[in-house]
Amino acid sequence: MRRAADSVQYGREFSLNGAGGGDEAAVMGHIRARPFRNPTRFMASTDQSFPDARISPRLVIDLDALARNYQSLAARAAGAETAAVVKAQAYGLGAAQAARRLIREGCRTFFVATPEEGADLRRALGGGEAEIWIFNGYRAELRGLFLEHRLGAVLSDRADLDAALDAPAGPTALHVDTGMNRLGLDPERASALTAEELELLDLRLVMSHLACAEDREAAMNAAQRERFEDITRRFPGVRRSLCNTGGVLLGADYHFDLVRPGIGLYGATARPGENHGLEPVVRLEAPVLQLRKLSPGDTVGYGATYVADRPRLAATVAAGYADGLPRALSGSGYARFNGAKAPVLGRISMDLTVLDVTECEDAVREGAPATFLAGDLDEVAMTADTLPYEILTGLGRRAARIYEGGS
Repeated sequence: MRRAADSVQYGREFSLNGAGGGDEAAVMGHIRARPFRNPTRFMASTDQSFPDARISPRLVIDLDALARNYQSLAARAAGAETAAVVKAQAYGLGAAQAARRLIREGCRTFFVATPEEGADLRRALGGGEAEIWIFNGYRAELRGLFLEHRLGAVLSDRADLDAALDAPAGPTALHVDTGMNRLGLDPERASALTAEELELLDLRLVMSHLACAEDREAAMNAAQRERFEDITRRFPGVRRSLCNTGGVLLGADYHFDLVRPGIGLYGATARPGENHGLEPVVRLEAPVLQLRKLSPGDTVGYGATYVADRPRLAATVAAGYADGLPRALSGSGYARFNGAKAPVLGRISMDLTVLDVTECEDAVREGAPATFLAGDLDEVAMTADTLPYEILTGLGRRAARIYEGGS
């Protein structure tokens, strides 16, 4: 039932096929005369009743939870500086909003992947003195961009190193490979740097990256730590960094001088079932568009892959794989209504997902939000045979981002 306020807000409804009355020219003239409302104001709203809440998905990001996760990880790594990885738009949640909140928590060092991300972040922070490091390296033609936005280059190969020596652009970090064989200078080349070259590079950090930190029992962790300790002895007085979130959780032997959590800030660790004490930061809310009673034998969705075995109540909600729900969750994932699980029935489609709400009927009505992700992020990723990183960075741009807490 449309509320009177909705009708006043959006004006009379029109149809171009004649169903709404009036001719097309009159309709289009009225539409042209009615400017759209300010989209920035609309997107920033935290009002639970904003107009499209009943028919559109929205992504709710809790900045206070982000801040508490940062403090929790910093406490675990006491004695080391805790930086923040905010690449890929803070794993899909908004780098500007995340970084501004983390600045308030005392974070002064950020890592992103590309210089363009770094420039955007510097602008979002209003300049400031925070260190912003670029994982993907450095090239001489980017010197102006690095200097203008005071970006630090993480040097990972000979091309990076040669460019930084030929066209210095401020402080640098050395990324040395300790066994991951992805990015990183070979230890011999890093060790061969002369004192003159090191002074020219303005070297501030030596770092590497753990390949198996999510697995506490992996022998690779200790092997990489030992290689890293051996390499960094050749750079006395330079800060050292080895840890991602998983490394922070491995313990003090891995923390060195600076830790670089990413996924843990956003409430996941890629360790399903482990009580890591981190809070969920993001939830996808999808309103119920329609409730439907199923009889035994009724099918649901494309391919009719679900067949009802008994009478059930099904809810069709406004979110699908275009909004970041992995299609792999078809028939195996779930949402929640007031905490109660509602399994996915049949295939997830582009814009819609059908849920079995038989066991939580009292909590469900048209317009009520089904909640995806939240505290289930690690489990959802495991069920979809992927990682929480991919889930977060795959969240679609269609859902309005609603930020709770902080600014």
